[in-house]
Amino acid sequence: MTDEEGAVTGTDNAVADDDALYVLTAVLLTPAQFPSVLGDDYPAACAALGLEPYADGYGLIMGQDSDGARWTVVVDDVSLVAVAIASWDCGMEYDLSPDDRTVVCALPGWPLAVAVAAPGVAAPHDPSPDPEADGEDPPPLAPPDTHAWGPAQRRLGADAIALQWAVWREQIDEETAFGPAGGGGAGGTAADAGSGAHGDAGNGAGSGAGGAGADAGTEPAADAGSGTDTAVGSGAAENSAAAGEGGAAEGEGAAERSAPSGTHPGVRRALAQAHSYVDTPPPPGRVRSSFATGEARMIRADGTGWSMVARTDDIAFLLLDEIPGEIVPVRRGTKLPGLLKALDALAVRPS
Repeated sequence: MTDEEGAVTGTDNAVADDDALYVLTAVLLTPAQFPSVLGDDYPAACAALGLEPYADGYGLIMGQDSDGARWTVVVDDVSLVAVAIASWDCGMEYDLSPDDRTVVCALPGWPLAVAVAAPGVAAPHDPSPDPEADGEDPPPLAPPDTHAWGPAQRRLGADAIALQWAVWREQIDEETAFGPAGGGGAGGTAADAGSGAHGDAGNGAGSGAGGAGADAGTEPAADAGSGTDTAVGSGAAENSAAAGEGGAAEGEGAAERSAPSGTHPGVRRALAQAHSYVDTPPPPGRVRSSFATGEARMIRADGTGWSMVARTDDIAFLLLDEIPGEIVPVRRGTKLPGLLKALDALAVRPS
């Protein structure tokens, strides 16, 4: 997002009526499009900001007041914010000035990292407590910690893979992606479900997503419905998360270490939960579908401890809280196409 600026006035009592907010950036908070770093689904992202999961969503406008304090203005005019974001992304100027009647509230702080600052005012800082609030004013918002591996970084990593699909996909050879279960390609040797070589993401770029081909249906599983062909490989999910914050993910550079063979239980649990969504739809935003090239759709799904990114005409990638920094490719096989089609059917889509 560019550092286009505008002014928002009359946000509520927290920002004085005669005080302007210098707009730095804005994001959408809707069931189909929200900062996934805030939660696995739309209600969770809203809860992180203390907002009700309003069906039509919100726009979040982040900026500084005349003292340099950080503020996030929440508006219900989603279309206005969407137009502003689209204009800025095209390098065009847009004065984002919502009508006072559309302002829901003004929250101290920023829920996301903002790399720019307003000129001519103090450096960004949290607002001073409101003396009239008697200590009951909400604590300033702050971006989730993404320095250590966890849910926030896992979701950022999945977002980065979705944005740079071609970079990550080219690391998986066709035999590993589309070959028969139990067959091995150039990416690694054939193995049972979930076994393979894991890359150590470390602080640098990972060794790529290529790994040992495997068939999740070849072993007994806790949930037979999760029998999707999988190929566990090495990857740099931590680096992908960094790419999601502005850097370009690279698929080479870190040393590899061998991991014990055997199915990681987190892979089976993630696939089982993804299958369960078909019968029991999850909260809004837990599964999202967006445009990809050609006739394909890009699927982003999240669950307890896992994130998935996939193309409906190709393979999928899994990221797990239990496997820090690793990217797990899921072989196309015979089961994945049906799962992705079903997830696309129930997913929310940008309007």
